[in-house]
Amino acid sequence: MPPSAAVHPDDPDDLLTGYRTVEGIYDELVAPEGERRGYWQGFLDGMRMLPAGEVAQHSETALRLIRQHGVTYNVYGDPKGEQRPWELDVMPLLIPEHEWQVLERGLKQRARLLNAILADLYGPQTLIRDGVLPAALVYANPHFHLPCHGIVPPYETFLQLYAADLARSPDGRWWVFNDRTQAPSGAGYALENRVITAQCLSDLFREGRVRRLAHFFQALRENLRALSGKDDPRIVLLTPGPLNETYFEHAFLARYLGYPLVEGADLTVRDNRVYLKTVGGLQPVDVILRRVDTEWCDPLELRPDSALGIAGLVEAARAGHVTIANALGSGLVECTALMGFLPGLCSHLLGEELILPHIATWWCGHENAREHVIGNLDSLVVARTFQSPTLVSADAGQVLGSELTAEQRADLIERIRQRGYEYVGQEAITLSTAPAWDNGRLIARPMALRMYATALGDDYVVMPGGLTRISSSNSTRAVTMQRGSGSKDTWVLSSAPVDSFSLLRQEETSPVLRRAGDDLPSRAADNMYWLGRYAERTENHMRLLRSLLTRLAEDPVQDSSANLAIQKLLYMLARPGDIDGLMRRRGRTLSATQIEQRVQAYMFDPSEPNGIPQLVQTVNRVASLTRDRLSLDAWRTLDQLHQDVLRQRPRVWLDIGDASAVLNDMLRTMSAFSGLGMENTTRTQGWRFLDMGRRLERATTMAGLLRGLLAMGDPEGHGFLDRLLELADSFMTYRARYVSTPRLVPVLDLLLVDESNPRSVAFQLDVLEQHAARLPRFDDALDRSPEQRQILSCQAAIRLADVRALAKADAKGRRVDLDTLLARVGSAIGDLSETIGRHYFSHADLGRHTEAASLRRFFEP
Repeated sequence: MPPSAAVHPDDPDDLLTGYRTVEGIYDELVAPEGERRGYWQGFLDGMRMLPAGEVAQHSETALRLIRQHGVTYNVYGDPKGEQRPWELDVMPLLIPEHEWQVLERGLKQRARLLNAILADLYGPQTLIRDGVLPAALVYANPHFHLPCHGIVPPYETFLQLYAADLARSPDGRWWVFNDRTQAPSGAGYALENRVITAQCLSDLFREGRVRRLAHFFQALRENLRALSGKDDPRIVLLTPGPLNETYFEHAFLARYLGYPLVEGADLTVRDNRVYLKTVGGLQPVDVILRRVDTEWCDPLELRPDSALGIAGLVEAARAGHVTIANALGSGLVECTALMGFLPGLCSHLLGEELILPHIATWWCGHENAREHVIGNLDSLVVARTFQSPTLVSADAGQVLGSELTAEQRADLIERIRQRGYEYVGQEAITLSTAPAWDNGRLIARPMALRMYATALGDDYVVMPGGLTRISSSNSTRAVTMQRGSGSKDTWVLSSAPVDSFSLLRQEETSPVLRRAGDDLPSRAADNMYWLGRYAERTENHMRLLRSLLTRLAEDPVQDSSANLAIQKLLYMLARPGDIDGLMRRRGRTLSATQIEQRVQAYMFDPSEPNGIPQLVQTVNRVASLTRDRLSLDAWRTLDQLHQDVLRQRPRVWLDIGDASAVLNDMLRTMSAFSGLGMENTTRTQGWRFLDMGRRLERATTMAGLLRGLLAMGDPEGHGFLDRLLELADSFMTYRARYVSTPRLVPVLDLLLVDESNPRSVAFQLDVLEQHAARLPRFDDALDRSPEQRQILSCQAAIRLADVRALAKADAKGRRVDLDTLLARVGSAIGDLSETIGRHYFSHADLGRHTEAASLRRFFEP
């Protein structure tokens, strides 16, 4: 972009001056005849009233909100990392009311037309029989799935959600690029864009009479509810999983709509009915809002190598026991070549003229169209007929005729002549541009708009706005999120005051009151459990490192007791949980320099397996799998910690004061997350498994610390008791009770058997017993569950323990009874974790869980 193309909004008269300096590039604000587009005037007037630099401040606020909300988009092969923050330009795209009315009518008509085509092709196929549509465009299409033929969805509505990609040419006309009927993405991102932009430009938004989006999403919810025929159906959102490029949107929509977010492994089919695997057993599913392409939905009848689908799903849909939105096989009408037939199909099926034009398209399976493409190759784009369409930019197999060499041109023409049905030619178009804010200046970027419609009754409701995407370059053809393009909010302007309430008719029936139930998916329970464990493990490592820094501030070389404590703590950091190895350890003593190097690595080296950077990254990754279960504040807390750790850089040498300050900040953040979990989280089963994971990890850690530091030797003389009280955050409690230097018996009492101390082993077992009593049962037996038996066994051993006897050492300084008790407790807690996983994290039969938890192998140390 040349400097003359930039516009600095601090100069009121220059807001539009730059738009006249580059011919055709600023056509969003300036009409072809050179006049300002009137509907921008109010917005520009509001911009002029802003203080200097405020637009830049709003842009920074938007970036901060995106980071706090954790809005991401996965870009495969990106050198910055696959998961990158969502790119949002704070400057909205404005659509005037008269343009919107045409777009709304056109999108409704297009949705009805494509739905009618699907109903025919998966039904009587009169379009093929009557010669209105070539059979090759159907039977050769890989998105035509024969097992789906004859499956009629409720009300014969195949498209519950439809999207179209549009762009406006420099002369102001809107054109359709692509139709999205498979599993349209982006509606959640459009909503997130609106939430952030409305906060950043609140005054302009409020005064601009911008139509709200809530009506569209309420229509979507009402439509999905109506599909089930029930007042209180179970609706789930099916996602391919966290590696999908739009996984954030899946989690965001699931939370916004109030649906469980599930993967294929969370569902199962029994007797042609779909069930959700929950911690309380199998629960029937009525409607699936899918974000998985059809071919991956059922390994039995569709793609056999799919690990994303549910075996038997097609048969369940055929039996009418579950409704899938969009209907399986609906990707058939995304075929680019179909665009050339839509005007005739619209007249044939609807008796109407097509309202919204689309790119001129010629399918080379017809001789006349084939010769036209060959004769006009220089001005056309040629693509594969059944290639999945992109928004604008070229993908593999898509070529611009004018860019071909003579040899490439001859080769393409030969292939078109021999196998013309495999190719389609389209007019090469030029995108219009929209104003975008970039590094303190207003510039122009090519843009395209994705609009959405949802079925409601016998018609469609169109989202008053949509997802506007802008190119990261000046290319008027390159707009795609997988190539790193950005986005902006879309404001549909209204001439009348905007009603902030929904226009939908409210349900006449009373709402169903709910309490926390057992409908937590098993996978979600698994993730919440391990989030609790890893959060606690990370906090424990931080406390260990802080204790090490305290000792390093002294003189570990001259003080043999301090040095011995450091050696033990370092071993626990290197091999967490390996207390048996610590007890056998007879290693060499490290020098002060070596100790500092190890501590620095644990704090700042991202390659250190048990270091803080890797642990925090693991917590962030597990938390991302539970986005639909965490509060926004909880997510922000963990994400802030992750961002802080990413900004840390390895130090040349260890500055104990600096390292202590960093650790204290991290511990405050982890404590904030723990506090949010205890005070701000509803006591659902999700919270219960989160807290169980935390309690199991804390019990394991404390039992290991007690065994590793107290089971042999002279803990009082070596200062181990001080370290234990510090690690357990129990110094103040001890001093208030005993007003003396730490002694072994009272420390054991406080940290092992005192059920009032939230850091003691006994306290953790007491909380676990309460949780186990509230877990769902899979039978009507009145006796205790296996989990309860294991917990009670540990509790009995600790409650019956005589701490004075445990503190006694033999002639070799070994406390055999204490070592035996703590080893038994540690082993029993490990067995308890396995029992919980086996019983609640996967199902292999009705009411029982026998499969291994699918994510366990990634989370276990």
